[in-house]
Amino acid sequence: MAKTIEFKAALFDLDGTLIDSLGAVKRSWTLLAQRNNLDPDRVMSVIHGRPARESLALLLADKDDSFIDNEMDWLETRESQDTEGTIALNGSLEFIQSLEALGVPWAIVTSGTLPVASARIKASGIPMPKILITAEAISKGKPDPEPYLLGASKLGVDIHDCIVFEDAPAGIESGKAAHSQVVAILSHYTQQQLGVEHAISALDKASVKVARGSSNTFEFSY
Repeated sequence: MAKTIEFKAALFDLDGTLIDSLGAVKRSWTLLAQRNNLDPDRVMSVIHGRPARESLALLLADKDDSFIDNEMDWLETRESQDTEGTIALNGSLEFIQSLEALGVPWAIVTSGTLPVASARIKASGIPMPKILITAEAISKGKPDPEPYLLGASKLGVDIHDCIVFEDAPAGIESGKAAHSQVVAILSHYTQQQLGVEHAISALDKASVKVARGSSNTFEFSY
């Protein structure tokens, strides 16, 4: 039996939610690990869902801000130039097209920087959103609620009327802390690991339509 959530706007994470950029992420962060004599497996366990600058501060806690800033500049250049293999996940493009056809407001809320997010959106073939929240726009990254609260505010929709689509624990926590409805995309974690009620493998498992008797409320079904 299909499950249905009523909503007025959609807030999407980018990497692992709308697109598969894991190959590019692994290549860039593995090189960063090698540059700094870090364990690549530990690096990969830290970074998912967090802004890169915050991840670097955790991984390079013994370094000063200037050193971390230099590594951030190197990483951003590397990640914005390496988009090989970055593709839209199953159903992402079609789902966004269905939102636009119905007039559903939507935004991308990513922990990535503007150059990296823009390069990956372009490489994947999904449309550039009118509202794109990146690391430069926030003071506290996921798992803090600030990114999704800002996304809802920019769309002019109450966060309680939004669905957050996320794939990583930090993003799930951010959506929950913002008091949004949350749907997990199970690209990297299980539903049990993410601790969510609503979960799908990809957006090709979902559909959206106008709610009965309403002009600005929609039904997400999966």
